[in-house]
Amino acid sequence: MVKTKKHHIDIIENGNVTSPKGFSAGGVHTGIRKAKLDFGWLHSDVPATAAGVYTVNAFQAPPLKVTQQSLSVDHALQTIVVNSGIANACTGEQGMEDALQTRKWVSEKMRVNEHHVAVASTGLIGVTLPMEKIEAGVEAMTHKDNMSSDRFEQAILTTDTVTKKIAIKLKIDGKEITIGGAAKGSGMIHPNMATMLAYITTDANVEAESLQKALRIVTDHTFNMITVDGDSSTNDTVLVLANGLQNNHPLEENHPQWRLFVEALQFVSQELAKQIARDGEGATKLIQVNVKGAPTIETARHVGKAVISSNLVKSAVYGADPNWGRVVCAVGYSNQPVHPDKVDVALGDIHVVKGGLPLLFSEEEAKAYLSNDDVHITINLNDGKESCAAWGCDLTYDYVKINASYRT
Repeated sequence: MVKTKKHHIDIIENGNVTSPKGFSAGGVHTGIRKAKLDFGWLHSDVPATAAGVYTVNAFQAPPLKVTQQSLSVDHALQTIVVNSGIANACTGEQGMEDALQTRKWVSEKMRVNEHHVAVASTGLIGVTLPMEKIEAGVEAMTHKDNMSSDRFEQAILTTDTVTKKIAIKLKIDGKEITIGGAAKGSGMIHPNMATMLAYITTDANVEAESLQKALRIVTDHTFNMITVDGDSSTNDTVLVLANGLQNNHPLEENHPQWRLFVEALQFVSQELAKQIARDGEGATKLIQVNVKGAPTIETARHVGKAVISSNLVKSAVYGADPNWGRVVCAVGYSNQPVHPDKVDVALGDIHVVKGGLPLLFSEEEAKAYLSNDDVHITINLNDGKESCAAWGCDLTYDYVKINASYRT
């Protein structure tokens, strides 16, 4: 195990979404995608307290509506199924019927309540699901050869180049609690949220309302602080399942270790979010924008997202061009109460702007820094005590190539 800066959290080597007690997962190729796993599932041995957050895109896909319907019954889930390749979005009544039929098939196959099933889809918009292939995927769910967290992680991908996963351990009520996670996302990432799916599991016992509140807070600090290309998708979902198999005292806001649990949940979410940003379509670098000295957390977030979303900033990082003017320009159009004569900017440890005015710095050193795989841009507004981080990636020629031929 690797100790994090938070001494109470241990990262599990090769940990994944099935690391917590009582969770299993799998994936299979049904033919929706060419020669790739395209149907995955995540299952808890017992119904798990669940919470979810979803895209704010007005064109919410039918799978999201069905999942929200399931969660509304008793705030619990036991099985999640995901298909990749087709988003089942903008598919009208047929799309809704297909999502409901999928839920019914899964319920019967896994012998769980229908309202304890969540469904998700990712891929092309405006295409209906090939239901004979979905049915074949459901039939394969109990075959041992199809069971593994790796197969699930692979099955949910679209243009991703790598899987995203993490698991950690911590002590609560003297019990060893595990939190695991898996995610997908590469393009159309500009959460509130984007073509992003994230699933977090834990064997902790957590009260439903408190879990939902915690997820919303954590999402604002993590998944909603990443961007790849400024597009927000129709299918984004983050779900957390807590099956309680470690039998700790129920975690809720008055529990003495509630804050510890939320910190751990945020750590897992942040690591998944950063993995998504790093794997942006065509990306070569992970960019982290640190905003300091903001009057409010809302100002910090808006400034951070404005800079990380700037195509000019992203292009400059790709070309290792220390063009700090693009950074202050993005700060300026963030529609926040910024005082230009107070703003400082640094590229890594290289200070390039002080009080809104340029500083002398070595162009060669700055170019060398921007050539790294990880680039940090720090903006100090010098107008308060709030801070935040935002993550994204550089904008490359390959991004255009990938998205110019997405359907073909």
